[in-house]
Amino acid sequence: MRLILLGLLFLNFPVMAQEAISAKAWLENMSQALREQEFKISLIQLQADHIRPLVYIHGKIADQEVAFLEHLNGPPKNAVRVGQTVTFIEHDQPAYSVAAKRIQGLFPPAFADDFSALESGYQFVLGGRTRLAGRPGQLVRIIPNDNYRYGYQVWLDMETSLPLRYDMLTQDKQLLEQILVVELLVLDEVPAILHEAYKQDWPAVVSQSERDAGDNWKFKWLPAGFEVLVKDSHRLMGSDESVEYIALSDGIANISVYVARAGDAQMPEELVTRNGLSLVTERVGNAEVVAVGKVPTETLARVAKSITIE
Repeated sequence: MRLILLGLLFLNFPVMAQEAISAKAWLENMSQALREQEFKISLIQLQADHIRPLVYIHGKIADQEVAFLEHLNGPPKNAVRVGQTVTFIEHDQPAYSVAAKRIQGLFPPAFADDFSALESGYQFVLGGRTRLAGRPGQLVRIIPNDNYRYGYQVWLDMETSLPLRYDMLTQDKQLLEQILVVELLVLDEVPAILHEAYKQDWPAVVSQSERDAGDNWKFKWLPAGFEVLVKDSHRLMGSDESVEYIALSDGIANISVYVARAGDAQMPEELVTRNGLSLVTERVGNAEVVAVGKVPTETLARVAKSITIE
């Protein structure tokens, strides 16, 4: 009987030791794991009526991160990252590369970054524990400090700190998007597919369009933590008209703002909310402003109305 009790105590010790880990420390461990570990995860991405099965493989070669993302349904569609270059490979168009620290469309890039940068907009709270993909997981809630953005929650594997599930939620706790890992494999060595990706001669990075010398748009109001990341000129799809483009982010949530002189370009007018993505069009002086992002529509409207020229 004494041996049984000692055995149970030994098995529970790692869990007991983890009780002292804060929510932020769990997230920092996840960030390190996503950057440093060799692993393969099979997962399902749920967005409204879309279900996408994916496979993601990650490792390090010569101190560079190498990753591969494969879409399992539909026409072949893959993405490869070597260092800070991501190459997209699709069946109906030539492969092309962009400068990026992470492959978009999986977990938020902030999950592998510095979580201190998120503290002006969010607080981190420990939740309960459950079993996911056959592994014990710790829930961490990423709760917004205001009503200008959505909330998130992530379950972390208690052995590796890698994410096992990720939810994006409205203020009313309605699920907008979910990524659910169905299998996590921790690898002993970098798999052959990543070595091949590392050696491959991928297309050169697409050069960013140079911003025309023109209007210097500013914002009189942005939610706490949001910053301007990019300003340049974009051409609207199916049109030769150029519009000003401004990218905003708080580290997790992203907002894209498009500005055109009224009547110069045909801007979308409808307001759409789908899978958490909202679109708002506002008339500001003699300009039309479109704001798009996975944030509440009220946030987009206020951001769009606050734009001004200096």
